[in-house]
Amino acid sequence: MKIKHLFLILAFVLLCAACNSKPPDVETLRLYINASEAYAQGKLSEVIKILQTQNKFTPAVILRAKAEYFSGDLEKAENSCRRALRLRPSSFEAAFYLARILRESGDLAGAMELTEILLTDNSQDIRALRLASEIAYEKERYDEALSFLDRAAEFSAESAMALLDRARLRWIAGKGGQALEDINRAKAMLPWDTPLLRSIINLEKTIKESI
Repeated sequence: MKIKHLFLILAFVLLCAACNSKPPDVETLRLYINASEAYAQGKLSEVIKILQTQNKFTPAVILRAKAEYFSGDLEKAENSCRRALRLRPSSFEAAFYLARILRESGDLAGAMELTEILLTDNSQDIRALRLASEIAYEKERYDEALSFLDRAAEFSAESAMALLDRARLRWIAGKGGQALEDINRAKAMLPWDTPLLRSIINLEKTIKESI
């Protein structure tokens, strides 16, 4: 077994111990790791095949649901999401994808109800805010749709500030190229007329001159 796989298995065991839950067996973890690698490479059918019998390990069920969803099999994806939620009712990822599935299946009321539940505990999650906006728009509740996007934009700006902070630290650490990448991403996320624009440009200029 690869060293990387051994470290991942150990991490899962420690995580389960911290959560006071029983860790899955080594074979289940091996299949999940293989499926995760296939998912990262876009091999969705392979993910589904690897995890087709995995119905008790929540991360595996969620990963299968996502592969089924992006493969266009909404019925199977919905079943997998609901199974994951029975295993772990607090799973944000399973509930989020279930909401997306309900929306695409035409159940806007069910999708919005589930999305609002998600936002109750995850009010700053940009994915959930965007989904709520899309559902509100489809229900012709345009003011509400705009309100959700306003909140998403606000939290997106906070993410941009985090990128700028990281850019400064990367520059100090001598990683000028990576610092510039963070600055470019932050600039794309912030409004063009932000008062921070001058300081962003000055930081970018300083980094470019230093490298």
